[in-house]
Amino acid sequence: MKQLILTLACLGLFAVHAQSSLEKIAPRLEMKMQSDVQSEKYLVWVYFTDKGDNLDGFFANPLSVVSKKSLERRAKVLSENNLIDITDLPVNQNYINVIIQNGFELKQKSKWFNAISGFASQSEIYQIASNSFVKKIDVVGTFAKNYDDVEFKTTQIQNDNPPQPQGINTLNYGSSFTQLNQISVPQVHDLGYNGSGITICVLDAGFDNLPHEAFSSMNIIAAYDFVNHDPNVGNQGDMGEGSHGTATLSIIGGFKEGQLIGPAYGSNFILAKTENTDSETPVEEDNWVAGIEWADSIGVDVTSTSLGYLDYDFPFTSYTWQDMDGNTAIITIAADLAAGKGIVVVNSAGNSGSSTHNTLGAPADGDSVFTIGAVTSSGVRSSFSSVGPTIDGRIKPDLMAMGSNVFHASSFGNTYSSGSGTSFSCPLSAGVCALILQKNPSLTPMEVLDALRSTATRSNNPDNQYGWGIINALNAINLIPVPVELTSFSANYSDGVVKLKWITATETNNYGFEVERKTDNSNYESIGFVHGGGSSTNRLTYNFVDNNLLSNKYYYRLKQIDFDGSFEYSSEIQVDIDGLNEFKLYQNYPNPFNPSTKIKYTIPTNSFVKITLHDILGSEIRTLVNQNVQPGTYQITLDGSGLSSGMYFVRLSSENIERTLKISLIK
Repeated sequence: MKQLILTLACLGLFAVHAQSSLEKIAPRLEMKMQSDVQSEKYLVWVYFTDKGDNLDGFFANPLSVVSKKSLERRAKVLSENNLIDITDLPVNQNYINVIIQNGFELKQKSKWFNAISGFASQSEIYQIASNSFVKKIDVVGTFAKNYDDVEFKTTQIQNDNPPQPQGINTLNYGSSFTQLNQISVPQVHDLGYNGSGITICVLDAGFDNLPHEAFSSMNIIAAYDFVNHDPNVGNQGDMGEGSHGTATLSIIGGFKEGQLIGPAYGSNFILAKTENTDSETPVEEDNWVAGIEWADSIGVDVTSTSLGYLDYDFPFTSYTWQDMDGNTAIITIAADLAAGKGIVVVNSAGNSGSSTHNTLGAPADGDSVFTIGAVTSSGVRSSFSSVGPTIDGRIKPDLMAMGSNVFHASSFGNTYSSGSGTSFSCPLSAGVCALILQKNPSLTPMEVLDALRSTATRSNNPDNQYGWGIINALNAINLIPVPVELTSFSANYSDGVVKLKWITATETNNYGFEVERKTDNSNYESIGFVHGGGSSTNRLTYNFVDNNLLSNKYYYRLKQIDFDGSFEYSSEIQVDIDGLNEFKLYQNYPNPFNPSTKIKYTIPTNSFVKITLHDILGSEIRTLVNQNVQPGTYQITLDGSGLSSGMYFVRLSSENIERTLKISLIK
């Protein structure tokens, strides 16, 4: 009898363990395995619970996970003590080894999502799920390719004597003049900007003709094929055909006077081959995620992706237009994470034209992604250009550039072609972003986007056909204040004082800085002087504390003075002094988050405050604060361990005041 009881107990424990393992398999994967029983292997994501132990060494030495240039770029959007976080640490290799022993065929790793992708049979999936360090197993999203018939019906051009543009531009643009002149790039080149010092990553289907004359002066600093896992991004002996990448790369940064010039011909370039074009199978999201993580670690400033992805036919598991909400597709989440690390992410809108709903392709639905539509040379929207809005109601695309009959390098010798698609309006726009960052490298991605939106042709009446309109590079760059030899300029308020911090790119002839301040009701006035480093060539970090604060909003700028008396002003930064006269609910950090995030709020007067968490349907699922609160700024921590991945809303209410915040949980 005792033996029987023991046996039953063991069976019960096994059943509980099996049920626990099954709960780790996402519904999408479970449905796929049930409907696609013929498949011997499934392409899946395996997510881990953590990154293991002994992580302090990474945080103590950030250069062990990302480059110095990456850290400098992140300083524009992150505090000095948080330049790296858990997403930057590598996936635990011991976990990977165990999964491989379970029969898993490794394809890609993602440190941002703490996951690996690869192939596994149904029985292997169940075995993998039984590991305690495995959090979830899901399908790798697959997508139809962005370029359809209209996209790559290129026309070969005999261009021995291309027409010369009229005007007084310094450079001879040949047949590329029309596409550049529409967005005022030649005028910006005449000012001396060509993207120098900015690093651009082009993520595409390969680059099959790098010996082309248009690339002879291009500075390619890194290249990797994420399809075949080697440094060869061309066609030699590999899966994938690279004529598309050759075209987009030439549009953004090619240089051959009298033939073709790209907006950012002076930039440094990283090439990532992320799509296999050999078959009719769809594109996998994991290649793109791996590519952008790699580019981030090198120190990329701008990414240009002319591969937008949407649905695909059975048996492949896809996202659909209903998923274009900015928080569902993995590559969209990755794109927004990249922007949160200071990267300007530029993506083609897609070539699916208009419909009764959005026709965007991920990651164009991202709220921090620069989504680019296409127009003709006369400025009319190209009929194939995809439209918004996103499912959560945001306007897309953001901006437009020429995408019909765009001139580019071709795959054969030193010949040229013309083709159409948002794949070609995207690199034109990304090149303009590089020009803006060259003028002021301290700009955040959202500051670049704001400059482009506010100077585009439809800035006052944006819509889901044209977004904010056609880019005007000259007006955008003239809107950007001249930097004062800075790599960063930040302000933080705490305990009644504002702490200013800035870092110089060079100290040559720097006498010092006057710190100037104003409010909404006053002009700038000097509040202090900080001596410069003289003629030193080393970078210096400066600090200034302002403790004479009376109002609720301040603006600061720096007046950098040279020894000869000449001076330049920095860009302006704004500081809202907390807790004086307004209820505020601040954006959570980090966002997206897993498993916890911090939410800060400000209460101006003694008030009864209720803060609640709601699901995407608006149903209240948790109370975070429900009490009388004294004036001040407070911070709470939201633990999402018991919640499912997705979008949530945080709502602050007090008497007739209500504030709402959107947050995203990724597991």
